[in-house]
Amino acid sequence: MAMAASPDTDVVERPDPPADAGTAVEGARAWLRRTAAEYGPALAVFAAVRLIAFTVFMWLLSWSGEYLTKNPRFGGGKHVWDVLGGWDGWWYQQVAQNGYDPKLVPSTSGPWTLEQNSVAFFPLYPGLIKMVSAVTGLNTLGAGILVSVLTSFVAAAGIYAVAKLVAGRRAAVIAAGVWGLFPGSGVEWAVYSDSLFVALAAWACYFVMTRNWLAAGVTSFVAGLNRPTAAALAAAVGVAALTALFRRRDGVLGPLSALLLAPLGFVGYIAWASWRMGSWSAYFDLQRGAWLHYFDWGKHTGNVIENLLFGHHDYVFGYPTEDLIALFLVFSLPVLLFLLIRMRPPVFLVVYTCVTIVLVLGSQQIFGNTSRYLLPCFPLFLPIAAALKRLSRTSLAVTLGTVAAASGWYAGYVLFELGIP
Repeated sequence: MAMAASPDTDVVERPDPPADAGTAVEGARAWLRRTAAEYGPALAVFAAVRLIAFTVFMWLLSWSGEYLTKNPRFGGGKHVWDVLGGWDGWWYQQVAQNGYDPKLVPSTSGPWTLEQNSVAFFPLYPGLIKMVSAVTGLNTLGAGILVSVLTSFVAAAGIYAVAKLVAGRRAAVIAAGVWGLFPGSGVEWAVYSDSLFVALAAWACYFVMTRNWLAAGVTSFVAGLNRPTAAALAAAVGVAALTALFRRRDGVLGPLSALLLAPLGFVGYIAWASWRMGSWSAYFDLQRGAWLHYFDWGKHTGNVIENLLFGHHDYVFGYPTEDLIALFLVFSLPVLLFLLIRMRPPVFLVVYTCVTIVLVLGSQQIFGNTSRYLLPCFPLFLPIAAALKRLSRTSLAVTLGTVAAASGWYAGYVLFELGIP
């Protein structure tokens, strides 16, 4: 115990800090060390491949100079960084700056029957942009990029956590790297909501796998505030929860809470938006009439594939290079799905992957963007990672580095400059 100072000295000895405070600090340091040791390799691999791809992408943009001739809303601007805030990024920034004004306004131009409205974009990501902008002083472009970069690392960590439980640590580290160079990964560090959604989806899946039902339900609910394809995540969580209830495992309250919470985010937002526009079908009417985006049971996808192979059908929004990359990815899906099932992952992961694929390929939308729409199918990374883990470290580094450099072109430059991301 520290002694009080004597009257003959000006130095006052302070009492020793409570023992529990020191224990808490040491515990926090130990937790940080364990977390860094666990997730550090995966995040380092992801950072390396993403930096390579991003550098190549930005160099190609600067070299071509095409962005200087384009409207900032459509992938142009005065500076190369402005490209990252075009297309959907422009809409997200509008929501962050101005909020929503839900309306169904008839259109008089093009194939659209309704004017486009920002209510089509879900509120979580622009809400985070607004919050980060207010805290940091960044403009909405900088805040949006910062949110995407940070959440891309959270997504990489979540993919690692899920993959480790299915395929082991080495494959899990590689799977995090595959997330950084997969077709469509060019949006991961742009003003797009994809990184945020994959982060939430991956961790929701991890919580289901570790039977943390409340966390799974809450995370799925939050993911539903980010984009409507959270329906696939809610379906997967629902299947897992119903299975647990049927087997009388983990009690009733936990699985039931996940089952009920999971769909509330996207259902609640769609209901609110439709109510504000005056009809319970208004959100879907807006998607169809203003964005030509609706579920058509795969008719559009079939027409596009037939056109690309045989030239029989015309289709809207044709971008040759993007479409060929998307076609290659679509043809690889049955193989990747078969290999995933052979790994015997939890059934709900297969459900999540299959429902996402059905929602993507079963909808009328820009076919060239299929590579981005399939980014949430991170379980498909597992068979790729399992195959790559057989390589030596040197061979693996060369392979990932080479593909990452190529990704700067096909997942970045092609997406943002030659098509619509």
